[in-house]
Amino acid sequence: MKKDTHKTRQFEEAASENPLFHDTWKLLRKYRDVVWSLELSVQHVKKSFEIEFGSTVDEFLDSIYISGLDFEGTKIEHHAKCIERSNKMIKMLETAVDLLRSKHKFGETYYWVLYYTYLSPQELKSVYEIIEVLRPHLKYISYRTYYRYRREAIEALSSVLWGYTSKDCVELLEHFFPDKSK
Repeated sequence: MKKDTHKTRQFEEAASENPLFHDTWKLLRKYRDVVWSLELSVQHVKKSFEIEFGSTVDEFLDSIYISGLDFEGTKIEHHAKCIERSNKMIKMLETAVDLLRSKHKFGETYYWVLYYTYLSPQELKSVYEIIEVLRPHLKYISYRTYYRYRREAIEALSSVLWGYTSKDCVELLEHFFPDKSK
């Protein structure tokens, strides 16, 4: 377990150096909590509607649209906006992960690493457990390989979520079109 702690600390230090990497890592770390919270919020709103209005949310919304009622500035509007914002964040992350999986040259590998590390419904307790469930998907995976894939997957996902930074673009252009005056 000391190995896990040391690698995690190194990973966190690397994440703090690059704000885009840090944002992606933070988003991934919060994913399960947000999904759970969103599910609870939706269930709470559904029950509240059924108790307060004697109908389902869908029936209620249909009646609102028909009658032209406005809920601006109410608790209902606030709840709806919070749920909508959380749902958009989840969808954005899931769409980025799907794009990474389907288009990146190591997409399938990165997908499974991200899935079992951050996205699966149940959090695995250790890197050892993650590596064990990865074995059917990635035949040859060691601790070192896992940590390398995790870092690379988050970097690739960061590019999908936030795009290339101007620094990345300059370095890429410099590689293909070196400045001859230097």
